[in-house]
Amino acid sequence: MSTAANRRKVAEASAAPAETPGAELYLQKVSAVLKRLPFSQINRVTEVLWNAYQNNRSVYFFGNGGSAALASHCACDFGKGTVVNGNRRFRVLALTDNVPLMTAWANDVRYEDIFSEQLRSLLERDDVVFAISGSGNSPNVLNGLQAAREMGAFAVGLTGFQGGKMHSLCDPCVV
Repeated sequence: MSTAANRRKVAEASAAPAETPGAELYLQKVSAVLKRLPFSQINRVTEVLWNAYQNNRSVYFFGNGGSAALASHCACDFGKGTVVNGNRRFRVLALTDNVPLMTAWANDVRYEDIFSEQLRSLLERDDVVFAISGSGNSPNVLNGLQAAREMGAFAVGLTGFQGGKMHSLCDPCVV
């Protein structure tokens, strides 16, 4: 194809109505979502976590699949990312990180209890559990929240859609 033909095609393409590039459109959608976040609930989560830190309480993160990865990442960020100027460290643990223990509970008891059984060994009154679930209906997450409630811990949730069943087991729950 000649150079003149290439220039003509470029000119024709640039004369067409411009569409929003993919990245720009994506970021516009993210911006719209950010404006609709439940800031009062997010502030309540912040207060619960800050109180846990102030009172030297432990925070236990858990979830399934991608939410398990988020739980792990949160524990890492709280455990390492909050170490500033020699201040006391956050006491955190992701219940998703000990795969042999999770599979032992799943095999010997049932998968629905992989988090609740770990919490029964570790949790103390006024500690915090932080449950993450896209649907808010994962049985093992719900059982973990129920165990936390029975043991006098604070339950925090992060979920999608309408919050599922976990919404009523958490205070606060960010949907």
